Amino acid sequence: MAELIAIAPLIAGWILDKCLGDPAWLPHLVVWFGKVIAFCERKWNRGSDRRLKGALVAFSLIAATYFLTWWCISLLYFSWWLQVSVESILVFYCLAGTTLIREVKGVFIAVEKSLDSGRKQVARIVGRDTTVLSGQEVRIAALETGAENLSDGVVAPIFWYVLLGVPGMVTYKMINTLDSMIGYRTVRYKEFGTAAARIDDAANYFPARITALLMLLASGRLRLWRFVKLHSSNHLSPNSGWPEAALAGILGCRFGGPHNYFGELIEKPYIGENAREVCMVDAAIALRINRIVEAVAVALAAVVRFFIGHLL
Repeated sequence: MAELIAIAPLIAGWILDKCLGDPAWLPHLVVWFGKVIAFCERKWNRGSDRRLKGALVAFSLIAATYFLTWWCISLLYFSWWLQVSVESILVFYCLAGTTLIREVKGVFIAVEKSLDSGRKQVARIVGRDTTVLSGQEVRIAALETGAENLSDGVVAPIFWYVLLGVPGMVTYKMINTLDSMIGYRTVRYKEFGTAAARIDDAANYFPARITALLMLLASGRLRLWRFVKLHSSNHLSPNSGWPEAALAGILGCRFGGPHNYFGELIEKPYIGENAREVCMVDAAIALRINRIVEAVAVALAAVVRFFIGHLL
């Protein structure tokens, strides 16, 4: 029974994500996280000691998320099927593989219709200003986001599921949401979001590198590991560069460069060397890799959790 409880939520939650994605009609856990973070940011990102206030907010929300999730699940120990059902729904909320694939594919389809459509579509998944992007920049932005979020939205949640179960997975989503909302190096968030950004860096250290390795294995091009190690440092994030460098190497293209965030121009180094035009074929390759990596990550996690459950 312990083995079943250890792996059933992951498998069931993954199947739910493959079947449903993130339907607009369903209230999402990350949306609730975002509302809490936005409230805290408006209330405390002012005056002096913003760095300290931001750190207190980040640590408080992260700790509260873990212990509240653990407590709610512990109340269900009297019924294993109810526990598995609730945990499966939480896993479903934490995985974003299906939505990620759908959104990246949607960008490439939209930009084929018109540049304006492509800009609007890619604005759904990136934080930069998309109103001045060229068609090439729209496609590159989608591919970059697809690679980065393969780690953030799929491999990292699964990684923390293996280590800390569903409470760890849900807590990771809070960490990631904090970083995506306040972890920017802009004037407004530079101090208040420092702790959130550093915690996210730590939480994604191993998942980002595991993602890059799985991407190379999925493409059958493990020899690109040296290329990934060389170019992964050409990113402002210590982690995002790994999956992006892996995809740049696989596709033989170039990511990075200057981007506009909230009215500020942020200079980013280039990842890769070939500044060629990307097209729908590149999207198909990238999305196929995403699907393989996701399936392999779930399978590996299920095996590890099965043995953990057996030992317990």
